Amino acid sequence: MSLALLIEQILNGLQFGVMLFLMAAGLTLIFGVMGLINLAHGSLFMIGAFACATVAAATGSFWLGLVASLAAAAAAGALVEILVIRRLYERDHLDQVLATFALILIFSEGTRWVFGSFPLYLDIPQLLSGAVHLPGGAQYPVYRLAVIGVGIAVAIGLYLLIGKTRLGMRIRAGESDREMIGALGIDIGTLYTLVFALGAALAGLAGAMVGALQSVQVGMGEPVLILAFVVIVIGGIGSIKGALIGSVLVGLTETLGRFLLPHLFGLFMPPSDAATVGAALASMLIYIVMALILAFRPRGLFAASA
Repeated sequence: MSLALLIEQILNGLQFGVMLFLMAAGLTLIFGVMGLINLAHGSLFMIGAFACATVAAATGSFWLGLVASLAAAAAAGALVEILVIRRLYERDHLDQVLATFALILIFSEGTRWVFGSFPLYLDIPQLLSGAVHLPGGAQYPVYRLAVIGVGIAVAIGLYLLIGKTRLGMRIRAGESDREMIGALGIDIGTLYTLVFALGAALAGLAGAMVGALQSVQVGMGEPVLILAFVVIVIGGIGSIKGALIGSVLVGLTETLGRFLLPHLFGLFMPPSDAATVGAALASMLIYIVMALILAFRPRGLFAASA
């Protein structure tokens, strides 16, 4: 095991964690402000990826595709909130789960009807197509570093939005006492739509950036959604800081677990057995970490104040 390979895996874990943060930040905002369990969040991730791939193929510009992913996901999120989600706020969580699960099926089949079952592919833009040299002589793609940079920029932007602006003040108030801000004359319906659209746009941005690293296909958001829920449980529901820390923790645990555990078991097991056992344990490692954290911090690492 070389130093360059270890650094590469750490960077891969950070990049994976940043992508999870873009998903989890929207989820935790939506649940924290609205009290809504949104299983369709992964579908908004998929919409962003398909919008980016379609516009990039039509125009030849990845950057226009990126803008289209934000616009399409935000518009889809706002439309879903107005037409469907708004009727679920007073329902219990079981009704919310059933309704948003139905949205997954509608979005998946609708996307398959429009684009077909074959995957689409996004080319990495020329500006970000190179590689940088790591200590030890290995190379790392510039695009993956750019994804990490975008995630850090979004985290800073969300911190400033939530903590330093009038809209952020209203969002924080909505988390604490939504009836009171409604009584003060703030249009709670518009606030909910804005929050939902913001969360959707972040999911769409994540889908667009990931689409350049893998194929864009129907159902690509559901596996990411499961990990995003793990992130907000670890970080604390309603906490952007918790979403960031939890995302990085999950990304590094997932990536380094799959990389290091087979090497560790290889010290006292045959290579084939070590690879099998290591891969099996690595797939459980995130949930083991989640269970350990919840045993000591039942509300997560940085739960929002009640």
